Amino acid sequence: MTDTPLEGKTALVTGASSGIGRATARRLARDGADVAVAARREPRLETLAENIETEFDRRVLVAPTDVSDPAAVEATVEATVEAFGGLDVVVANAGINRMGDVEEMSIERYRSLMDVNVDGTFFTARASIPPLRESSGLLIFVASFAGNYPIPYQPVYAASKWWTRGFALSLSGYLGEDDVGVTIVNPTEVDTEIGIQDGQPAHERFEGMETATPDDLADAIAFAARQEPPNVVSELNFYRRNAFSGWSR
Repeated sequence: MTDTPLEGKTALVTGASSGIGRATARRLARDGADVAVAARREPRLETLAENIETEFDRRVLVAPTDVSDPAAVEATVEATVEAFGGLDVVVANAGINRMGDVEEMSIERYRSLMDVNVDGTFFTARASIPPLRESSGLLIFVASFAGNYPIPYQPVYAASKWWTRGFALSLSGYLGEDDVGVTIVNPTEVDTEIGIQDGQPAHERFEGMETATPDDLADAIAFAARQEPPNVVSELNFYRRNAFSGWSR
């Protein structure tokens, strides 16, 4: 394998302003891909683009995008295809967390989570499918350990990731005959800003727990992105080794 296995490819990463998305955009660029980086925080995207262009000599499209806005997502996909001549890999990574008891969670907090984690994921997939059909490309969803097992302390977030996983698995059947690959990546705890809840930084929430880094997850996503037809990584569970320690019957 060459040092740049994604040379000539184009990737779009949502939620690219921080955490897993930022690390993934850098990793795909290191592998040779030109990248479109999408998120709401444009200054962070500009800084990321400068970093990628300087360090990896890749082309970068800065695409300020609210994934809960279908028109904005469609415009971002169209701009990516126009800028780079196609689209080969889409990483649907944008997501937020809202912890709390169901009976105490406000409707506003509930809807903000579902707008991003569910609607945003759907809008990203819907807009990306046509160009991915053209390229026999890959659609990679960042889901969660929480989409595989009951998570009593954050049931709404967990439900959004169960939705993501179910949508992605069904979509793989829908798109398989079109030669579009669908991958689901399920991490456990990762030290990112999604862990910030009511002002509590992730490193405090996960204090005393060994967690993965965004770069760790980016490596796993890049592995999936390197797969060529007819192969695809269907689902990749990226768990800390003691994820199941302490579970009882």
